[in-house]
Amino acid sequence: MNPNVADILIEALPYIRKFSGMTVVVKYGGHAMVDEDLKKDFARDITLMKFVGLNPVVVHGGGPQINQTLDRMGIRPQFVRGMRLTDQETMDVVEMVLGGKVNKEIVAGISRQGGKAVGLSGKDGELIRARKLHIVHQEDDAKPPEIIDPGLVGEVTHINPDLINTLARHGFIPIIAPVGTGDNGETFNINADLVAGKVAIALGAGRLIFLTDVDGVLDADGKLISSISAGDVRHMIKDRVITGGMIPKIEYAMDAIANGVEKVQLINGIKRHAVLLELFTDKGIGTEVVQ
Repeated sequence: MNPNVADILIEALPYIRKFSGMTVVVKYGGHAMVDEDLKKDFARDITLMKFVGLNPVVVHGGGPQINQTLDRMGIRPQFVRGMRLTDQETMDVVEMVLGGKVNKEIVAGISRQGGKAVGLSGKDGELIRARKLHIVHQEDDAKPPEIIDPGLVGEVTHINPDLINTLARHGFIPIIAPVGTGDNGETFNINADLVAGKVAIALGAGRLIFLTDVDGVLDADGKLISSISAGDVRHMIKDRVITGGMIPKIEYAMDAIANGVEKVQLINGIKRHAVLLELFTDKGIGTEVVQ
């Protein structure tokens, strides 16, 4: 055996022992869902986690795949504050792509690596209950806020963990598409980062991992911050060090931390085997958010 490989395995051993039996929720999205090699790496990582005693649960996005399908159908996507405006026609496409094509590709990828994965929509077993989201948008403090109706975009009201826990106990890896059901039977498109955070809370997960297309949270000089507290986050948002699309991810991370998740990790999914490197090495590769 290559000595470097042996060193890696020895370094990983205490973490494998520490995390045995732990539930780890992974939000899978970004470039890692598009690149074929990264997709294969992700499937291997999740399968290995299950084989060494962890309980991985995957919540996935699928924005690029949805956009491609909408484009083929001649439907132009519209966004406000990063959220897709979703009419019924768009919702039909979202549900078809997320719950069908994307979800089943992830399941098949894990199965090819020897894992047992089961694809779920938030509609299965009333896994994700939701209500309509209303967006308050204010560009100018001198003007009153604008209330934007995003259509069939939802926010989570309840996660039912029973189905996930049952699958995990029987050796399966749940793969969840972020689609939820309203009180009147409506189908809602929900932000996958939000769903991942709420699933982690409902399951009492030890770790929540967000795969992104950046290394993690950067300081004012553009350097990666390896660990950050909720208090530090609030100051960095106020000082505009944390901006743009990182803000909602950090807010979901802080919500998870405040509700019992031990650590949230934001890592660059473009790096090969990013999940394993973050969990099973001393240095990790991204930013961990702690209480």
